[in-house]
Formats: sequence, structure tokens, C-alpha cells
Amino acid sequence: MKRIVLFISVVALSLGSCGTKKKIADLEAKNKECQDLLNSTTVKLNLCLSEKDILNNQIADLKKTNTDLISNVGNITMLSTKGAENLEKSLESLKEKDLKITRLQDALTKKDSVTLALVTSLKSSVGISDPDIEINVEKGVVMISIADKLLFKSGSYDVSDRAKEVLGKVAKVVNERPTFDCMVESHTDSVPYRNGVLLDNWDLSVKRATSVVRVLVNDHKVSAKQLIAAGRSEFIPLVPNTTSENRAANRRTRIIVMPKIDEFYEMIEKEMKNQKEGK
Repeated sequence: MKRIVLFISVVALSLGSCGTKKKIADLEAKNKECQDLLNSTTVKLNLCLSEKDILNNQIADLKKTNTDLISNVGNITMLSTKGAENLEKSLESLKEKDLKITRLQDALTKKDSVTLALVTSLKSSVGISDPDIEINVEKGVVMISIADKLLFKSGSYDVSDRAKEVLGKVAKVVNERPTFDCMVESHTDSVPYRNGVLLDNWDLSVKRATSVVRVLVNDHKVSAKQLIAAGRSEFIPLVPNTTSENRAANRRTRIIVMPKIDEFYEMIEKEMKNQKEGK
């Protein structure tokens, strides 16, 4: 009977891990899509700025030509119709380029402003004086990295009371932003896990991630729809697992808070559509 229970537990954990891997893969694919879109937008923005400089030079040349005409003829009424038309067209083209640049910059600035406000709120709420907690921005998303010695005892996936206090502060910020996603990503070192019914570090990292998720949902009422539990095992170390200090640094849990990628994509798409329609 014990063997049957053990087998069922391992199968359940494997199925849960597969589901999580799929969600992670989907999220990473969406994140790559957003990053590609940002790169494309930046290229277009730089192209618009270059065209703006060319148009400014053309306008300066046209103005000089018109000034020369006025000086030579002595009467503003002698300004060639063609020169006036060219000047008007150049000014209109410059105005259109400025509008495109402004809209693209507004879309990017809006996302950056949301991210900055989130970082400021988290740092104010959680406090960055604790060396076991780091809050920063990577690739456009906010990452809260918590050392495992603060979250768990060695080899355990039970969240400590001190960590629950920190998670409560994080939950408060997340609860104020119901349209944000929040991924709990757990990492281990390379020392093989051999304790209890868990098979390996994959199992341990997943269990630690789901333990944090349960604290956020059960203790702090974070919506389960916003949360993703991800176990990354030992395969994305910060430093080589060659010393005890390095292994301690690699044992960590990251809480990644980000605006929904779909919403940001829609915002950029809307701005590009407005440009085509000349709004």
C-alpha cells in the first residue's frame, strides 16, 4: 500500500511539473514575442528620427532659397509658387513624423512608467536593507529575489514565518494591480536531493514554488489567476556551484511581477494602427 501511495504522489508531481513547464514555455514565448516587438519598434523609432533630421535640413535649404529669392527680387510676392508648395509639403511631412515618434515614445514610456512605479512601491513596502532580498528590473519586468535561507530551512519546502512577513508585503503590492501576472520561480543548487518522497531538485524547486504560491493565495488573498509556480531546479545558476557560498547564492526564489504581455502588445499594436490611419 505504501508503494502505491508513493507511486501516485510521484505521478501527481510529474503531471504538475509538466503543466508548469508548458505555462513557463508559453510565457517565455510571449516574452520573446514582446521583446522582438520592442526591438522592431526601436528600429522604426530610430528611422523616424533620422528622417526627421533629413527633413529639417531640407526645410532649412528651402527657407534659405526663399530668402535668397526675396532678397534678389525685393518683393515677397515674387516667392515662387513651387518653392512655397515644397516648403508646405515638407512642413506637413515633418509634422506627421513628429506625431509617429510621439506615439511610439508614449507607448514605451507608459510601460516604463508602470515598471518604475512598481519597483518604487515594492522597495518602499518590502525594504531593500535586507541583504537576502533584492528588487530590480530585468528585461522590462520587476524581479524580487529572496535567498532560500530566508524562505526555507535546508532541504525543506515549508515557508518560514519571517518569509511570510516579506511575502505579505509583496502580496499587498500585487493585490493593488489585479491585471499583473506574478510568477514564483524557485532555483536550487547542484547538490542532489535525497530526502522523503521527492525525487530530485526538480521536485524540490517545484514544491518550494507552490509553497510560496499557497502562502500568497491562502494567507494574503492574492488571486490564483495572477500566479504561476515554476521550478527551475539547478540549471540556471548565478555562479558556479563550486563552493558553499556559491551554492547558497544559487538557492533562491524569484518573484517576477509584470504587466500582462498581451496588454502591452495590444497597446503597441493600437499605436501602429493609429499611425496608418493618420490619427
